Amino acid sequence: MNITYRQGTMGDLQGLKGLAIKSWSPYQTQLTDSNWRSLQETVSNDATFERLLEQSTCFLGIVDNDPIVGMAFLVPNGNPTDLYLKEWCYIRFVSVDPAFEGQGIGRTLISMCIDKAKESGETTIALHTSEFMEKARHLYESFGFKILREIEQRLGKRYGLYKLDL
Repeated sequence: MNITYRQGTMGDLQGLKGLAIKSWSPYQTQLTDSNWRSLQETVSNDATFERLLEQSTCFLGIVDNDPIVGMAFLVPNGNPTDLYLKEWCYIRFVSVDPAFEGQGIGRTLISMCIDKAKESGETTIALHTSEFMEKARHLYESFGFKILREIEQRLGKRYGLYKLDL
């Protein structure tokens, strides 16, 4: 088994959705049925990933040149949201197939996002994550991301906004 990394394209849309459903399914037991359906609708919707592919750089971890086992999106500054300032770039949907956890895929994808942000002259990179995503929080903090503040609950859970000055 050989894991390689490349940038994602619109041609990867179905694989991105498949990975999202697979990587987020373990959280189903930590959410209410209603919140799980809401998350499932988001990650199985073409528009979610079409928008991200149009506005960001998508990084993928691929096994044996076929299945997508990891993904992360780096959205450049100039794309503000209710969470992110226009001066910030931010990372979205870092996801790893549960069968491939612990192999450094998430770490590599985050490193790729940080490297791309630095190459692009970004000065601040941000992300948000939830209380129920303990492994992700630990990983982000190992890169130096610091919690800026708690944000409004999503999916009935506490979330934090994290920031890293580059």
